[in-house]
Amino acid sequence: MDIIRFKIAEAARMAGVSPSTLRLWETQGLIQPIRTPSGQRLYDRTLVERLKTIAWLRQEKGLNPAAIRESLPAEIAADQKGRVPAPSEEMRDTTEIPVGLKVRRLRRDAGRTLESVAQSTGVSMSQLSTFERTSQGLSFTALHAVARALGTTIASLSGQERGEGRESLIRGGSWPSWPPTSSGVAVQVLAEGRNQMECNRFQLAPGASSEGAYQHEGEEFLHVLAGRLEIVLDGDMFFELHAGDSFYFESRRPHAWKNSSDAETVLIWINTPATF
Repeated sequence: MDIIRFKIAEAARMAGVSPSTLRLWETQGLIQPIRTPSGQRLYDRTLVERLKTIAWLRQEKGLNPAAIRESLPAEIAADQKGRVPAPSEEMRDTTEIPVGLKVRRLRRDAGRTLESVAQSTGVSMSQLSTFERTSQGLSFTALHAVARALGTTIASLSGQERGEGRESLIRGGSWPSWPPTSSGVAVQVLAEGRNQMECNRFQLAPGASSEGAYQHEGEEFLHVLAGRLEIVLDGDMFFELHAGDSFYFESRRPHAWKNSSDAETVLIWINTPATF
C-alpha cells in the first residue's frame, strides 16, 4: 500500500495553520518533515496528527515551544519503505537545532544562494558556508547582518522562544543560554516569551567585542554589573562604562562595543522592541 504524503500547503491547511507556521515550528525543533532529494518538505499522516496536536497545545493550552516539546513523544517519520531514517544533519529530530543549520534552512526557504546573502551582508561566502556547517566563524556584527538579510533576529536564531506574552520566571543561575557563536561572548536569556523587551545577560571575556558596528530599530538600555565596557556610537562618540554605570541609546544609531578591561565584563542588556 502506498504511503500518502502531503505538501506543506496541504499539511498546513489540515492542521489549521499557515505554511510559514510549519516552517517556524521546524526551526523550533517541534517537527521534522520528510525531505525529498530536491529538498521539498512532505508530511505523512503521522506528522499531520503531530501538527494538529501542536496547534491544539498552543491555542488551547497556551504552551510555549519548550513546553510543547516536553509534551510530545519523540517521533521520527518513516521513509518511503516504512523504515526509520538514520539521523543526519538535515533529518534528525532534535530540540537543539544548531544556529548555523537554522541559517541554512532560512536561506534555502527564502530561495537565497550563499552568493546573494554574501553580497547583501558583506560577509564572505566561505564564512557563511563555514557558519552554516559549524555555527562558528561569524562575528556578532556579521551574524546580525545575516539575520536581517534573512528576515529574522539574532535572538530568534539563538532560540529565545516566542510564546504568547505570558509571565516568565527564570531562577538565578538557571538562565537559558544562546548557542555560542562569537568568540568570548556568552548571552543568557533573562525573560522568555513574545515580549516587547528582549532581556539578556552578557558575559564578555577580556577583549571580546561586537567586531564592528551594527544598527536596527528600537531602543536599548544596559547596566554594567562587573568589569568595563566601551561603547562607540555613530563611529565617533566613545563612552567607557564601569561597574554600576547604566547607558541608554537609540538602536538605529550605529553602535559597537568591546570589553576594554583585562577581566570578565558582565552586564544586563535590554532591547525594545524585539528587533535585536
